[in-house]
Amino acid sequence: QVQLVESGGGLVQAGGSLRLSCAASGRFFSINAMGWYRQAPGKQRELVADITSGGDTNYADFVKGRFTISRNNAKNTVYLQMNSLEPEDTAVYYCYADPSYSRPYWGQGTQVTVSS
Repeated sequence: QVQLVESGGGLVQAGGSLRLSCAASGRFFSINAMGWYRQAPGKQRELVADITSGGDTNYADFVKGRFTISRNNAKNTVYLQMNSLEPEDTAVYYCYADPSYSRPYWGQGTQVTVSS
């Protein structure tokens, strides 16, 4: 079982920044990929960015150049630095972790609201 605890969401004005964190705990051998998805009202959940245990990253086109994903393997924590936020970035952001020999796990979600 893996527990994911997210933090860092909130309300920010357009052009501002937020940093999301997600810490994994529980019983697991290791975690392969970790990352972030988001879901806006009335829309499907979509990938924002993910990162492998080796540090390889993958970003959705709509966040390239604005968001940066990073990871601390020793702390089993993934971060998402979000800069130049736009109202279109408003969504619930979900962390996920893909442990070895197990199914992926999801966090409870954290709300990010960007005002214009």
